[in-house]
Amino acid sequence: MPKPEPLRVENIIEIFRKDARMEQMPGEGKEGAPRGVHLQGMAGSAPAFFAAAAFDSLPGIQLFILNEVEEAAYFYNDLENLLDDRENPYHKKRVLFFPTSYRRPHEPENTDNTNLLARSQVLKRISSRGKNTFVVTYPQALTEKVVNKKYVKKNTFRLQQGEEVTIDFLNDLLHEYGFVQSDFVVEPGQFSVRGGIIDVFSFTNDKPYRIEFFGDEAESIRTFNPEDQLSLDQLSHITIVPNVQDRHNRAHRQSFLEYLPADSVLWFAHRELALEMIREEQESLQQAMGQIDKEKAHELFITRNAFLEQAQSFHQVIFRDNSADGTGQSHGLSFDQSPQMAFNKSFPLLKETLEENVARGYTNYIFTDSPQQVKRLQAILDDMDDSQKHAGQSREVALFKPVITAVHQGFTDHGLRIACYTDHQIFERYHKFRLKTGFTRSESVSLKELYNLEPGDYVTHIDHGVGVFDGLQKIINNGREQEAIRVLYKNGDLLYVSIHSLHRIARYVGKEGKEPRVDKLGGSAWKKLKSRTKKRVKDIAADLIRLYAKRKATKGHAFSPDSYLQHELEASFIYEDTPDQLAATQSVKEDMEAGFPMDRLICGDVGFGKTEVAIRAAFKAVADGKQVAVLVPTTILAIQHYKSFSQRMEEMPVTIDYINRFKSQPKQKETLNRLRNGELDVLIGTHRIVSKDVIFNDLGLLVIDEEQKFGVTVKEKLRQLRANVDTLTLTATPIPRTLQFSLMGARDLSVINTPPANRFPVQTEIHAFNEELIREAVEFEVSRGGQVFFLHNRVQNIPEVAALVENAVPGIRVAVGHGQLEGRRLEKIMVDFIEKRYDVLVATTIIESGLDIPNANTIIINEAQNYGLSDLHQLRGRVGRSNKKAFCYLLAPPLSVISADARKRLKALEDFSALGSGFSIAMRDLDIRGAGNILGAEQSGFIT
Repeated sequence: MPKPEPLRVENIIEIFRKDARMEQMPGEGKEGAPRGVHLQGMAGSAPAFFAAAAFDSLPGIQLFILNEVEEAAYFYNDLENLLDDRENPYHKKRVLFFPTSYRRPHEPENTDNTNLLARSQVLKRISSRGKNTFVVTYPQALTEKVVNKKYVKKNTFRLQQGEEVTIDFLNDLLHEYGFVQSDFVVEPGQFSVRGGIIDVFSFTNDKPYRIEFFGDEAESIRTFNPEDQLSLDQLSHITIVPNVQDRHNRAHRQSFLEYLPADSVLWFAHRELALEMIREEQESLQQAMGQIDKEKAHELFITRNAFLEQAQSFHQVIFRDNSADGTGQSHGLSFDQSPQMAFNKSFPLLKETLEENVARGYTNYIFTDSPQQVKRLQAILDDMDDSQKHAGQSREVALFKPVITAVHQGFTDHGLRIACYTDHQIFERYHKFRLKTGFTRSESVSLKELYNLEPGDYVTHIDHGVGVFDGLQKIINNGREQEAIRVLYKNGDLLYVSIHSLHRIARYVGKEGKEPRVDKLGGSAWKKLKSRTKKRVKDIAADLIRLYAKRKATKGHAFSPDSYLQHELEASFIYEDTPDQLAATQSVKEDMEAGFPMDRLICGDVGFGKTEVAIRAAFKAVADGKQVAVLVPTTILAIQHYKSFSQRMEEMPVTIDYINRFKSQPKQKETLNRLRNGELDVLIGTHRIVSKDVIFNDLGLLVIDEEQKFGVTVKEKLRQLRANVDTLTLTATPIPRTLQFSLMGARDLSVINTPPANRFPVQTEIHAFNEELIREAVEFEVSRGGQVFFLHNRVQNIPEVAALVENAVPGIRVAVGHGQLEGRRLEKIMVDFIEKRYDVLVATTIIESGLDIPNANTIIINEAQNYGLSDLHQLRGRVGRSNKKAFCYLLAPPLSVISADARKRLKALEDFSALGSGFSIAMRDLDIRGAGNILGAEQSGFIT
């Protein structure tokens, strides 16, 4: 089949732009234009194409009201992608998202900084009379009132480069605006004053501003990165806006619709449904807040009737609801469209449909954001073409035109004679929406360390060695006052480090309980240590060369390149690969295709997609006639992996089974016979898999999940098992020896550091045991259709704890699971929980590793002070595996009465919640420390 060249999405938008129906759209200044228009018969993402085509011709603000946040996010992404003209990037900036400001519903005090940034940007754009602006929102966001234009104008400060203004005036102004003064600016609403420099994080910009003064003149204005405090872009002018959602300013509030200019147009997906959802939202708000403060609810939120009355003054477009529109003054524009059919991954059906469309004179377009997907699809269709050529048939016309742009849903427009398909619907993949993340605490990791430093703590400077942190001090540098870090060295020597050089110092890390030797400033000891370390690095490099030479001399099986079935399996993954996941998969394939045994470690946080990499590797091995062993630490995880592998490869010619203590002896014997005879391709099991009676016919790949959970005896048996077998190890929390081997290069390492899109960090909180907290947490999770893990690691009294949970939340369904239950009973409880027959699972640490239940997004860990950091991190990883906000509650005695080590573990996990994944932080921390701490490690005995 001829290889089609990718098209720009602008070519498809132009087809809609030339549609005669575009002239009948409403708008101010259009003579005889109707007050309302009903776009009937539209399907899939066609409304976004139609709106994008009308972008230049529609005046004022276009407000798109979808039914709920996820639907709004997908529509927002469609508009963004369609208007992302590389020749004119200005277009993309004209599509904005207007979310609610809460983290959790009906909690006005619990706001989300990212959402506040987005809301403030919309208000700023509208108040500045921005034309041709698309704003996408949903009813919950519209019920929340916003500050009026007068308040925004009054509390907006504009500053030009070269303008004269005193630092004292700006300091007083920021205090008046409600900004909080801090040492370093890392989040919106903060500012700092350091001599002639003011840093401020406005609520209308993704990055904070740095203003440098020369006397009273604003000499330069730049943005800077909160992580390393280094400057980014030079600016000619800035606008500083405070938190416009500040709950103290109730008197200045109005409906968002009152904020819009008169020439705005409201686009409803389903008008009556949106109004009904506003009514339901209002009732929920009154129930949650009204009894406490009716006046507060009235000041902060709008009623359905008021919204309806205000909406009547605008032009309206209804674009998805095919029923009566209810606007009273609208006329209909009819479209002959149908949604993308479900191919159910049937590529013969896809090929047949594409050919039928071409025969009828339709043009087929396939939308994807990945050129790799086009290649996969092309390979599958080419393979079918090859079989046709053998039958004497051939075709010269390309079946489809690829468009490297993602849209949410495909459609066919029979009037325009175009068929638009999406790759994720063809392959039944989960399509992720992407919302602007704005500020995240992961950006402030280096500052976080600095905040935690106390006078007397040891630090390492890359140039001067180990010293003692002695606090912050203002100094005069070239006539300007600046803030610097004081570091004490041997004999009282003192070093000042500018806050712009934070990347050159880090907290000292060495052997616990042993104080390091403080270096002499300007002495030769540190230089000698660096020189000695460089020599050792060279020695390590020489050892690595010998090691790699020995490994390459060992003969292994070289697997064949990917078949079309491999492409089909990978394309059918219901989520989109993250860049790290894709890179890890490619590295594994290259290792397997080499002629020597693979020994690769895949490090990635819980829920980041390590299992998918293992599934692809397993299928590649099976496709070459080899068997695969998957070793897991727990019986529950063996069942979970069995289900995951079976579901992913159910349409492939692969036989999969598992072995653990839950299986009866006759069934185990049957499984082992099939394995010995080569009738079984993939065997999943616990340490039972390394027993003497488990004999493989032709083992080609060994997958080890969470290697750190296995003892010395099992690892010794593994060495015998994998002498010349490819080995793939998966872990979220590698043990130091494994990580050291990988970093040295003795084992190949792939890091999956990118979380899946729509994956929110798990909100982690430390509390004392509190029945009221348990009740609220469970009720909130169950109210949004989710499930809860309650971890209690004492089998003796676990029934009493389960009864306590049942009493705290009457009416919920509670199950109890622990390792001392009979195998079949425990298996049934876990399956019932997965199938949502229970709301709460009270369990021991049997749920710790690998369990994947996306619907469970709250975990309560009782007596959390008794767990190690790795265990806590793994347990928290059982939640937050979907696109819902997840919560982890650590129940422990007051921090003042538990041990110092336990206190550090709990606080570290809480910090990881703010900063991101524990493993990601550990790796990034290693990068930040750089050579300084690696060199400093020698004197602590770390390098031996």
